[in-house]
Amino acid sequence: MILVTGGTGLVGSHLLYFLAASGANLRATRRKTSNLARVEKIFGYYTDKKTATTLFNAIEWVQADITNIPALTLAFENCKQVYHCAGMIDFDPKKYNLLKKVNIQATANIVNLALAHGIKKLCYVSSIATLGTTEDVSSVSEDTHYNQYAKNNVYSITKYAAEMEVWRATQEGLDAVIVNPGVILGAGFWYTGSGAIFKLASNTMSYFTSGSIAVVDVKDVVLAMQVLMNSALKNERYILVGATLSYKELTKELALAFDKNPPKREIAEWKLLFFSSIDGIVSTLFGTKRKLLKANVKSLYTYSNYNTHKIKNALAFNFTAVSQTINRVAELYKSEH
Repeated sequence: MILVTGGTGLVGSHLLYFLAASGANLRATRRKTSNLARVEKIFGYYTDKKTATTLFNAIEWVQADITNIPALTLAFENCKQVYHCAGMIDFDPKKYNLLKKVNIQATANIVNLALAHGIKKLCYVSSIATLGTTEDVSSVSEDTHYNQYAKNNVYSITKYAAEMEVWRATQEGLDAVIVNPGVILGAGFWYTGSGAIFKLASNTMSYFTSGSIAVVDVKDVVLAMQVLMNSALKNERYILVGATLSYKELTKELALAFDKNPPKREIAEWKLLFFSSIDGIVSTLFGTKRKLLKANVKSLYTYSNYNTHKIKNALAFNFTAVSQTINRVAELYKSEH
């Protein structure tokens, strides 16, 4: 039996399809409010409706919040492998305590239960946000150490701490692999995460910023996870980045995929920081959700390059061309809107 946490998220839902299609005996966790219909719809991206329904119905769903140890304990029964895909992405400092609960404490729960139940191997979906930075333009690799004393955002802090829980478990006898994907591009979640990029791109974009973005196809992420889990490799982490693009290049690719004109004007960082400050004041006065955080603005003007030699050498792995990914996801978006 294979257990997948976060089975209704972007990575989890696409992973479940490929595992189900391989004939794996599957169990997945879901929250009470999770949208299972969306998972079945994602299965339909890859196969006909009848087959998608058959594969989806083969999954054993367990209602279990990853912070709820008794419910999780039931989910672990008779499992041999665990893919820990569940987590929270948020850069708002006000969400720090919730991020700690979902990313750190819940990961501690997962690895402790994995140890208690004799799980053979665990795969943890982390992020490039847990990697360090370089002072020059040299590539960031798995060996680029995270600087705990830098001005890190709350998301990266909690994901790094979650990784430490996994490493701690490996010292206690658990075999594990960690993947560090960039921004994951995939279909089905059009109002959150990277899916919102396609929603934005479906309208004409007016500006771009001067930074860069590291992206990877969701299909590449789940394929790498499966191959790593079925290999002899253990207690290592692997960067998953298909390409690093400037935002000018990314917005051009997106515009072409939607038959729009690419943006021609670059917007200055100080302008977005100003809007971020106004957004913060409005949020404080009226209790509204932040729309433009300072951490997000900073990332739009930061350039980083990532070295993926480790995964390529270990698995002879090839990443999907970013233009191919964008065109595929854009077509699926257009088919639903």
